[in-house]
Amino acid sequence: MIGLVDGNNFYVSCERIFDPSLEGKAVAVLSNNDGCVISRSQECKALGIPMGTPFFQLKPRLEQSGLILKSSNYELYGDISRRVIATLGEFAPEVEQYSIDEAFIHVNPPSGTDMFEYGTRIRRAVLKWVGIPCGIGFATSKTLAKIANHIGKKLPSGVFVMPDEPRPVLETLPVGEVWGVGRRLAPKLAALGLQTAWQLAAADEGFLRRKFNVTLAKTALELRGQPLFEQEDPEELSKSISCSRSFGHPVVELADLAEAVANYTARTAEKLRREKQLASGANVYFQYYPEYTPVALPGGFHATTITFETPTSSTSEMLQAIRPKLNGIFQEGRRYKKAGVLFFGLESAENRQMDLFADHRKAEKQDRLSEAVDEINRRFGRGSLFHLAEGIKRPWTMKREMLTPSYTTDWNQLPEVK
Repeated sequence: MIGLVDGNNFYVSCERIFDPSLEGKAVAVLSNNDGCVISRSQECKALGIPMGTPFFQLKPRLEQSGLILKSSNYELYGDISRRVIATLGEFAPEVEQYSIDEAFIHVNPPSGTDMFEYGTRIRRAVLKWVGIPCGIGFATSKTLAKIANHIGKKLPSGVFVMPDEPRPVLETLPVGEVWGVGRRLAPKLAALGLQTAWQLAAADEGFLRRKFNVTLAKTALELRGQPLFEQEDPEELSKSISCSRSFGHPVVELADLAEAVANYTARTAEKLRREKQLASGANVYFQYYPEYTPVALPGGFHATTITFETPTSSTSEMLQAIRPKLNGIFQEGRRYKKAGVLFFGLESAENRQMDLFADHRKAEKQDRLSEAVDEINRRFGRGSLFHLAEGIKRPWTMKREMLTPSYTTDWNQLPEVK
């Protein structure tokens, strides 16, 4: 049996944990640089504000509607997500995180187990231990569990168990609501007479494979209750690791771009060390805006590839290799909107191929330094200790003017009881 646990209005629910005054009010969380709405409370939905609404359209309505806006606090949301996953691990032997607010749980309950009551206990624990309301759906496949979750979130109980014969449920579900179908594919299926989830389930998988792809054929079989989408291995190592961000305002100075790249490099190197991996090199890019005056110029990218002398996860070594290359991709007079770093050629640090002529003592010192920095940042909050190359004021960081404190990941922002 597979269950899908999905946090209700997750970002908004995270904000409400530490600010109960937001309960019962229209709240929306904005995307990077306070761009557009990416999470809404039920009260916000009742105002008719759709997902993706730009901030500038909402600004004139704030006082009249009573809408409360919050900047994305990814540090807080990520930590709350981790706590939800840890809670699910108390109830299920296998937990597969699908996104920051969703996770599949794989269970083998004894015969006669009341799955509705089991789901209710999980839901109650997540709400009590973490503070996040959620919906839970159970079925025999991931695709059916997604549908069951969609139904469960609309019920007062928050839990739905897909019946052994799912046809009555699937006959009322538009094919566009099926996981993996989407808006573009739905009209094509409807033109072939496949307008409901059940009609897709009943379609010949060979025809779907020839006409579309093997994934859609698997979806049809999953709708019949046959689990075909494999569980992801949480121990599987990444093939590449990257970090990129849009700036809060146009950046024109190379020094600011270099600080941003150093910061992204440090973050990505930390991920490498967490997975016990080394990188052979990195791709670094700057993305710039189009210009319209005095001469029209198109937007685009400048990029470079850096190969490290030996595979490494040391932030210091990476910064020393990357910084000199940035001058070659910087163009004076352009306004830059984004920068990014991608590490490639990853290999296990435990099976490292040593260089006969390398200074191994220096490498060991770098490893110990990186471990010490990571441990300090784990204990006292991310950014407690950082390389000076990352900058101090960081004017290029994304705009978050309505940001709440990082209550659970920063000692200086812990909530106080008075």
